[in-house]
Amino acid sequence: MSFDEHCDAGGRSATGLWLHWDMTRAMFDGVVIAQSDDVKRVEGMSYFPIADVDADRLLDSPTTSRCFWKGKASYFHVQGNDDVAQNGAFTYRKPWPLAKGLVSDRIAFWQGVEIVD
Repeated sequence: MSFDEHCDAGGRSATGLWLHWDMTRAMFDGVVIAQSDDVKRVEGMSYFPIADVDADRLLDSPTTSRCFWKGKASYFHVQGNDDVAQNGAFTYRKPWPLAKGLVSDRIAFWQGVEIVD
């Protein structure tokens, strides 16, 4: 993946996010969905601050699940250029006490969304 494929000459991606090469990014279908230098890793998943996620690329999903120590997860479909990652992102809106400091106000990605360090 080259700079020219994902950015204009000023370093902006197709989504309008500024790309910083020292940040962790969530990529899907040629689009930067999130980028941050404040990513927390929990059980192999990368949790990005909500403020660092392109919310226009997330579509609410009715899917939910429960984790025994994090609580109830709510899911989003992730919109790429031409494809959608069904339930490709999730968040814990009201995490349980043990997880609060790790996943509060954060979104994790999976289901084909690539994490690039």
